[in-house]
Amino acid sequence: MHEMSLAEGIRGIVEDAAIAQGFTKVNAVVLEVGALSSVEIEALRFCFEVVMKGTVAEGAQMEVDAIAGIGWCLPCAKSVAIAQLYDPCPHCGSYQVQATGGTEMRVKALDVQTAPSGV
Repeated sequence: MHEMSLAEGIRGIVEDAAIAQGFTKVNAVVLEVGALSSVEIEALRFCFEVVMKGTVAEGAQMEVDAIAGIGWCLPCAKSVAIAQLYDPCPHCGSYQVQATGGTEMRVKALDVQTAPSGV
């Protein structure tokens, strides 16, 4: 299950940001996940809850912004929307479509709390 590795990577990003920026609690982690990224969102959500225990992000919500799949059709020479890797071009039916967008996953934003001044 590569979602566990992804969740551990997210934890690393959150912990590094907490040290660098001095926040004490994460309320939400906003992710951008591409439709073609092969990330199983519910599995990632489960792993996220597990790996965040005992960290500044324990109990944080994981929010997902979906990124549509985009491919370049070689015969049509244009960008086309695709729902899955290896889908045919919706215009010409060719399978010569290379994914150009929607394969990524990244931490987009953190909703955090900082310690009150003077503490």
